Amino acid sequence: MSKVYVITGGSGGMGKAIARRLGKQGTLLLADVSDERLQQAAEELAAEGITAVSTQTVDITNERQVEELAAAAAKLGELGAIIHTAGLSPTMSNGRRIMEVNMVGTGLILKAFLPLAVPGSVAVCISSMSAFFAPRNDAFVELLKNPLAPDFLDRIEAFTQGKPEASYPISKIGVQVIVEDQAWAWGRKGARIVSVSPGTINTPMGRQEAEQSAAMQMLLDNTPLGREGEASEIAGAVAFLVGEDASYITGTDIRVDGGTVARVQSAGLFKRPQ
Repeated sequence: MSKVYVITGGSGGMGKAIARRLGKQGTLLLADVSDERLQQAAEELAAEGITAVSTQTVDITNERQVEELAAAAAKLGELGAIIHTAGLSPTMSNGRRIMEVNMVGTGLILKAFLPLAVPGSVAVCISSMSAFFAPRNDAFVELLKNPLAPDFLDRIEAFTQGKPEASYPISKIGVQVIVEDQAWAWGRKGARIVSVSPGTINTPMGRQEAEQSAAMQMLLDNTPLGREGEASEIAGAVAFLVGEDASYITGTDIRVDGGTVARVQSAGLFKRPQ
């Protein structure tokens, strides 16, 4: 049976780069909120010789639409991987919506795709290096494990105050917490789950953040490799993680940040509160 690789945020810079890396391994199913952007992405990939591409318009905070995405994937073949790149950055919305998309959306995606997991299936969730620059304490870690709780958004606002600059990094801590927490459930099916934390990446979303945030320039100035990362470099890490060479890696986060977190922490430029 052909393997299917589902990519949320599939029309974005990171999503398309991942599609290029995985498109010749099986069937692609690209999901995003814009049908127009999805069709454009499919046309770009087809022009590069990647033709086994299906698309589906999905709001990842809509449980019915997420379930329909999983059903469509099941019809296409055996789940090779679900790569969840869809999310909102701090300049894209208010704090509550950022938390809803980044956390509730992640919870819904993993809930819908776990039943499709078979031995060898992999879930890859995109976190962020920003998760390493925010407090991670017991007060909200337990809460972050269950973003599908009915009162989750109200309770988490006690920590974020609804501010985008707080909601985003805490949501990305949440992605890592969910991955750690769900490793057992995925492992019982012979499947794996990991997160990837990009640094400053040259994508449309990354450029938008860099243009509107002085903090992003500080982080770039303290990146040991002295440059932004490229979407293709995130795609390379994802391709490794969904492959056999990573068959014993699960329940953990992989930083792909050019060394930024290491530099900032070791130089004492930022001390993560506890």
